[in-house]
Amino acid sequence: MGDPALSRRSFLGASAAAGLGMTALTACGGEDKGSSGTTTIEWWNISTTQPAKGVWAALARKYEAQNPKVKIKIVQLENDAYKSKMTALTASGKLPDIFHTWGGGVLKQQVDAGLVENLTDRTKPWGDALLPVAREPYLFDDQAYGVPFDIGMIGFWYNKALFAKAGIAEPPATWDGFLDAVRKLKAAKVTPLALAGKEKWPGMYYWAYLAMRTAGADALEKAYAAKDFTGAPFVEAGEHLKELVGLQPFQKGYLGAAYSTPTGQAATVGNGKAAMELMGQWAPTVQADAGKGLGKDLGFFPFPAVEGGKGALTEVFGGGGGHALRRGAPQEAVDFLKFFASEATDRELVKKTGVLPVVPTAESAMADPNLKAVQAQLKAATGFQLYLDQAYAPAVGQEVNDSVAGLIAGSKSPGQVAQSITKTAKEEQ
Repeated sequence: MGDPALSRRSFLGASAAAGLGMTALTACGGEDKGSSGTTTIEWWNISTTQPAKGVWAALARKYEAQNPKVKIKIVQLENDAYKSKMTALTASGKLPDIFHTWGGGVLKQQVDAGLVENLTDRTKPWGDALLPVAREPYLFDDQAYGVPFDIGMIGFWYNKALFAKAGIAEPPATWDGFLDAVRKLKAAKVTPLALAGKEKWPGMYYWAYLAMRTAGADALEKAYAAKDFTGAPFVEAGEHLKELVGLQPFQKGYLGAAYSTPTGQAATVGNGKAAMELMGQWAPTVQADAGKGLGKDLGFFPFPAVEGGKGALTEVFGGGGGHALRRGAPQEAVDFLKFFASEATDRELVKKTGVLPVVPTAESAMADPNLKAVQAQLKAATGFQLYLDQAYAPAVGQEVNDSVAGLIAGSKSPGQVAQSITKTAKEEQ
C-alpha cells in the first residue's frame, strides 16, 4: 500500500448521467484492424496546452515508428469538456481504448460498472516500480486500474517582484498572514489573486484546503464516509473563504474567466497582472503557454496554516494524472502505457513539460527549483487528499464545485455550502 502517511482515500461508488451525440460515442472503444493488420488505438487526454500537447503528439509518433503495426489516434480535450464527455461515455458503457484519469471516485465508478481493464497482472513488474504515492489513486482492493504519469500538489504560485513591490518580505505561513499579504498587495495597486471562476474547480481548491487546515487531513474522507459535511470545521472553512472574497482579491471579470485561455487565470499571473494563483504543479507551463511566463520571478509556497486548526502544513491536497484502459483493450494499448511509463519517456516529460517524475530513476532530470520545492514538500507530506471532484462520486464532487462557486459569487453562505454537499452525499447510493 506504500507509505501509510499517504494512505489511499476511501473511493466509493458513483452514478453518472449526461448526453453526447452518437457520432462521438461510436468513435470510442474497440480496436480497428486495417487490411494491412494495423491496430488503431484511440487515446483521449487533456494535454491541450503547449509544450505538453506537442510533446505528447511526438511521443505517439515515436511509438508508431517503433511499432509500425500500431496507429495512435489522439483526441485532446480541455479539462471541463473532457470531464463532461467522459461522464456521458461512462453512462453509455463505451470508453476510449486509453483515457486520462485522475483516479479516485470517478475511476471507481467506471471500474464498478465493469468498463475498465484490471491492469494488475498486465503491468507487472514495471508498474509496481513506479512511485507508490503516484499509484495510490488508481488502486482498489490492491488491484491496479490505472498507470500514473504525474503526481503533485496544489499550492500558491506567486510573483516575487510584485510581492517586493507590496513590501512582502516572504510568503505567508498562516491564513491571517495570507490575508494581510492580500491587503498589502491591494494597497500597492496590485491584484492579489487570479481565479478562473467560470470553471469552478479552481475555486474548490480554496475551500478544500481550508477544510483540511481547520479539520485535519482525514476529516474530508470521514465526512464523505458519514455523508455529513455540516460539522463546524467545514462551515468555518467557508467563513474563511468568505472573508477572503470580501477583500475583493481577484482580477476583474474573474467569475467569467477560464483557466488556460489568453485572458484567463494562468495568463493573468503569467503576464504579471496578478500576484498569485492557487494551482497545481503544471502552473508554470500553462502560465508560459497562455501568457508570457514569469521566469525567475516565479515562486511557490504551500497553502498556509489556519490558526487554531487541526491541520498541518505538511498535509497536502493534490493528485496527478494517469491513464486507464477500457475493459478488453488490446495488448497494444498496454504496450503503449509501458512505453509512456518508461524512464526514457518520464525523463522527456520532466524536462519538456514540467511534470514531476513517477519513475524514481528519472528524478535526476528535474532542474526547475520550484518543481523541486513542490516535490520536496510532497515527499515530506504527512497526509494527502485527492482532488474532491475526483475523490468523491461525480455528483458529490460536482456539488462541491458548484456550492463553493456559489459562495465565491455571493449566492451561498458557508452553512448552505455544507448543507448542499451533505444533501447530495446522502442522495448517493
